[in-house]
Amino acid sequence: MGTGQDKPKPKLEASIRLARKAAKAGSEQLSDTLGGSLRTRVIVVLAAILALSSADVVTVGASATHLRSDLSINNTDIGLLVAASSLVGALASVPFGVLADRVRRTLTLAVAIVFWGVAMVWSSTASSFGELLLTRLFLGSVTAAAGPLVASLVGDYFAGSERGRIYGFILSGELLGAGFGFAVTGDIAALSWRLAFFVLAIPAFVLAWAVVRLPEPARGGRGALAPEPGTAAARAAHRAAKTQPAGDEPHATDAQLIVREHSIAPDPALILRGDISRMSLAAAVRHVLRVRTNVVLIASSALGYFFLSGVEIFGVEFVKGQYGIGQVTANGLLLIVGVGAIAGVLIGGTLSDSLLRRRHLNARITVSALAATATIVLFIPAVITRSAGSALPYLLFAALALSAQNPPLDAARLDIMPPRLWGRAESVRTLVRAVAVALAPLIFGATSDYVFGGGRSGLQWTFGVMLIPLAVSAYLLFRARRTYAGDVASAAASAARNPSSSLH
Repeated sequence: MGTGQDKPKPKLEASIRLARKAAKAGSEQLSDTLGGSLRTRVIVVLAAILALSSADVVTVGASATHLRSDLSINNTDIGLLVAASSLVGALASVPFGVLADRVRRTLTLAVAIVFWGVAMVWSSTASSFGELLLTRLFLGSVTAAAGPLVASLVGDYFAGSERGRIYGFILSGELLGAGFGFAVTGDIAALSWRLAFFVLAIPAFVLAWAVVRLPEPARGGRGALAPEPGTAAARAAHRAAKTQPAGDEPHATDAQLIVREHSIAPDPALILRGDISRMSLAAAVRHVLRVRTNVVLIASSALGYFFLSGVEIFGVEFVKGQYGIGQVTANGLLLIVGVGAIAGVLIGGTLSDSLLRRRHLNARITVSALAATATIVLFIPAVITRSAGSALPYLLFAALALSAQNPPLDAARLDIMPPRLWGRAESVRTLVRAVAVALAPLIFGATSDYVFGGGRSGLQWTFGVMLIPLAVSAYLLFRARRTYAGDVASAAASAARNPSSSLH
C-alpha cells in the first residue's frame, strides 16, 4: 500500500544529488574564473554588500502600491523615502571616506552592516509615514559606508590591470540585489511590505560576519591578491603580463605604466607631497575636485545613477501601465532586463581592461562614453512602444549599455588618484552620486504627478525627458578623454613621491 507513495523518493533524491553536483561545478568554475577561493570570497562578499543596499532601494519601489494604500501617501512621498535616505547617506559618506584611508576597513564595514540590519528591522515595524521616514534616515547614515570602503578595498585587493573586470563582478551585486528586490521582496511586498523589509535584515547580519573575516589588504596595491596557480585567472594574468608595459613598480596600473612609457608629463600643481593619509579633509577634497577628469567622472556617474534610481523606484509602475501587464509579469520582465544589465557590467569591465592592455590608454573612458550613447538610442523606442514584446529587446540592450559604463569608470577613478586618497576621493563621488540618487525618485515622482498629470502617460513622458541627463553624461565622458592621461601621470607622480603613504 505504501509502495506508491515511496516511488517519488528516488526521483527526489536524484534531483537533489544533481542540484548539488551542479552547484559544486558552478562554484568550482567561478573560483577558477576569479582566481581561487580567497579571491572568490572577497569578490562575492563585496558584491553582496552592494546587493544588500540595492535590494533595499528597489524594495521601496516594489512596495510602492501597498505603501501608498497602507500609509495614505503618493508617488512624491515614495520618492521622499528614498531621497531622505540618500541625502543623509551623502553627508555620512565623507567621514566614512576619511576612515577608509586611515583605519581597518573590514572591521569598520562589518560594524556598519550590523546597523544596516537593525535599521531594516526597525523599518518593518514603522507604524506611520513619519516613523518610516525616520528609519530611512538612520539607514542612509550607515549604508554610506559601502562606497568609500569598498572602493578602497578593491584598489588594494586587486592589481590595476584587472580592476575593470573585477569591478564588473562586484557591481553585478547591485543588479542581483535589484533583481532580488523585484522578484523576491517585491512579491513578498504583495503580501506585506513589512515582511519585505524584515526579510532583508536577515542577510545583513550574516554578511557582517563574512566581512569581518576578510583579510585586511596592504595599502597602495602592494599586497594585491594574485590568482592561484593553475586557475583561468592565473593563465589570463600570465598572458596579460607579456603585453604589460615595462615598469619597476608592481603596484602601478597599466594606465600609469603607459603614460610613463609615452613620457606624458604630470601636472606639477597636482603632485602631492608629504603624508597623503594625514591630509586634512578640506585639503583632500580640494585636490579631488582639482583633478579635471575626476570631476567629469563624478558628474557622469551621478547622472547615470540619477536615471537608474528613477528606473529602480518607478520601473515596475511604468512597465505595468505602459505595456498593460500585471505585477508578476512586470517583475518577470524587469528580471529579464536585469540579465542584460549583469551582462553589461561583465562585458564593460573586461573589454576596457583588454583594450588597455593593447595600449589604448583611453580605453576605460571610451568604452563608457560609447555605452552611454548606446543607452540613449536604445531607450527611446522602449519608452514609445506600448507592446511588452516589442520593448523587451530594446530594454534588454539598453540595460546592458547602461550598466557597461560603470566598471570602467570605477577602475579609471583609481587610476587618477594616489592610493592613500582612494577612500576620500570615493566619498566625494559618493556624496554627489547620493544627492543625485536622492533627488531622482523625488523628481521622477513629482514630474510624473505635477508636470505630466500622473498615471501611465505621466510616467511615459517622465522617462522620456529623463533621458536628457544620460545625454549630458555621454558628452562629459567624451570630454574626459582629453584630460585622463595627464591626470593618470599626476597620480602616479604623487604616489612615487609619497612611498610611505602607500604602506600601512
